[in-house]
Amino acid sequence: MRAYLLFPDRDPPVETPSGPRIEELRRDLDLPPVLDAFAAGDEAIRTSVERLLLTLLDDARLVRYRQEAVADCLAEPDTVRELYRIVGDALEAERRAWGWLERSASTVLYRSLRVMAGLLDALRTMRRIADGPGRRFRSRAFTGLFERLRTELDDRFFDEAAGHLKRLHDEDRRLLSARLGAEGRGVDWTLRTPRAHPVPLWRRWVPARRDRHTVIIADQDETGHRILGEIVDRGMGTAAVALGRSTDHLVQFLRALKGELAFYVGTLNLHDRLIASGNPVAFPEVASTGGPSCVAQGLYDVGLALRLARPLVLNDLDAGGKRFVALTGANQGGKSTLLRAVGLAQLLAQSGCFVGARSYTTGLASGVFAHFRREEDAAMKLGKLEEELSRFSAIVQAVRAGGLVLCNESLNSTNERDGSEIATQIVGGLVDGGVVVVYVTFLFEFADGWRRDRPEGSLFLRVERLADGTRTFRLAPGPPLPTSFGEDLGRRILGPSPALEPPAPIAG
Repeated sequence: MRAYLLFPDRDPPVETPSGPRIEELRRDLDLPPVLDAFAAGDEAIRTSVERLLLTLLDDARLVRYRQEAVADCLAEPDTVRELYRIVGDALEAERRAWGWLERSASTVLYRSLRVMAGLLDALRTMRRIADGPGRRFRSRAFTGLFERLRTELDDRFFDEAAGHLKRLHDEDRRLLSARLGAEGRGVDWTLRTPRAHPVPLWRRWVPARRDRHTVIIADQDETGHRILGEIVDRGMGTAAVALGRSTDHLVQFLRALKGELAFYVGTLNLHDRLIASGNPVAFPEVASTGGPSCVAQGLYDVGLALRLARPLVLNDLDAGGKRFVALTGANQGGKSTLLRAVGLAQLLAQSGCFVGARSYTTGLASGVFAHFRREEDAAMKLGKLEEELSRFSAIVQAVRAGGLVLCNESLNSTNERDGSEIATQIVGGLVDGGVVVVYVTFLFEFADGWRRDRPEGSLFLRVERLADGTRTFRLAPGPPLPTSFGEDLGRRILGPSPALEPPAPIAG
């Protein structure tokens, strides 16, 4: 039996993507606090969520399949959490079952009987959930799971399983057969099923006749008991293997089910944290075409919301059909925060989760790449510009049409003229190749030159700054300015200074 909670027709990936690009995404998009909120202290949830966040779905139908399931979880959180707890408890009991036991046929059988009994109890509880609150679920993922539980774990299944376990538990009625081999030794020992018809009442009161073929082993006969144990092991071997395989099959199913349920329990944890912070969430509309250019209302950085635990300033973004988005304007105005919000929203959207926004529409990205400003290399193995170009080279080699590249103050390590020229060439090649680029920049020549030369398919957002220098942390459409208002930071840090104040008007 398969869970099929994450995909309608296959199991989820088992490996978490890795490599320099993934490490840069983790750091630049500030993924650790987001993963912590998903996990709520459960490492299995963290692992599952991280794997699915970083493995982008490439089909809008799969995104909607998961969105439906997440919506079910939000409507029935207690049922989903209870299902996850039941599966987790059963697997933990299975993990502890071996203990110090030697792995002979008898001990394997004994262990399998204990584990199977616990697994059957868990399956019975899951079946009751499927028959009860499970009928309130509407998504294809959960209705399919509960229907399989009702169909494959019917009353007949549990009755037959209980009967088999009872017979294997009954040590006093184990019936073994063998045939004589070389030197009169017993071979082909086989466990037999005792007769099913009831024993007559008189048989229970009349002692069984013992003939010359009956052997009774004295309690003190250690050698006899050892030989008898070896005979039982040979006879029980086939049954132990069969029961062990059945147990392993159920354990594998429950492990897979736990891994898939972990993602949905994680979405419940994240939803609780974001709602408690006073920020909105929404299921994105994900289109099959158009690439990762987005239209958002009330977008915010999920990681920042989790750290501050309070309502944030929300931004609107209308980049539908745009291949290049430039974020410019005053220092400390929220540009990098909005850039991370866009990247996180794309990952969440293509994992089938909700996003941090009032509404969000995007297309599918073939990959998400980050190129954020780095500190100077303390080992001095690479110069600052060389290091930036090296990372850009890796992105260019890996990105495909439909990719999303997020740049944060890239190429600011050189002078305005050279940085602008290099940025124009790199971004031009990416955009011409069908890649969407969102770029936070202070390079006025680069941003203004792009606005003049390639206005079609581009969007320019500028930090909103009040006359007194106050940042509202909102970005609105507007052309780039030749200043980033660094003097505002000087006033805030150093206080008022005549050197930073504009000259007083001359009275006329």
